[in-house]
Amino acid sequence: MGKGVEAALHCCLVLHWLDGAPVTSSRLAEFFGLPPAYLQKTLRSLVSDGIVEAVRGQAGGFTLARSASSITLMDVVAAVEGREPAFRCEEIRLDGRSGAIGPRSGQCAIARAMSRAELSYRSALAEQTIGDLAEETGPDVRDRTIDALT
Repeated sequence: MGKGVEAALHCCLVLHWLDGAPVTSSRLAEFFGLPPAYLQKTLRSLVSDGIVEAVRGQAGGFTLARSASSITLMDVVAAVEGREPAFRCEEIRLDGRSGAIGPRSGQCAIARAMSRAELSYRSALAEQTIGDLAEETGPDVRDRTIDALT
């Protein structure tokens, strides 16, 4: 997973802590030391998937579109990275000299193992929410973050 997932998760956590008060992408970018255009693109992905909403106007910015307890880590990963599997079997076993060994039936053991691993990691991410992260992080970090952004 790329840096965009980390940025998106941190932004969602911060937006939860700000409790509906919009914050601009440039302010978030400055806070996390990220290029503004990079973070803007990440936030647009979250808006497209209905995780974050853009608030227009003088006091505009971004807020969570749903409750933190309804946004899973998998929701955020899918919004930023896409829904395609991390591993795609290209069936190289059927090419080159390997292909001359003869016919094979069904999916290979490697593809099955990778599919199981992907399902496991996706399931684990789907079981945790932004609300869970907020509880795990604690009030001290929340309070310092709010103070730094307001």
